[in-house]
Amino acid sequence: MEQIIHYPSLKTILMVERVLRTTEVMINREELKRRLPNKIMHQTLNIILDYMHKRGLITDNSNGLLWVYNPSPKLKREINKGRGM
Repeated sequence: MEQIIHYPSLKTILMVERVLRTTEVMINREELKRRLPNKIMHQTLNIILDYMHKRGLITDNSNGLLWVYNPSPKLKREINKGRGM
């Protein structure tokens, strides 16, 4: 198990979220780091992205990162209807 050197602050998490939410196309980690207003350790960024991926906020695959979260109640109802819930 990898030892975590530095946990991200809320300010850092929100900074990453802001960049991902305003990005229209998939970007890779290096491009994300370039777009951030402050430098961030690679391990810290990975912790944030892992958290966001597990929560369903982003998609993270070989093509890159993309914000996918949509809090729309109408969308949630339609998804549940499609699942037969």
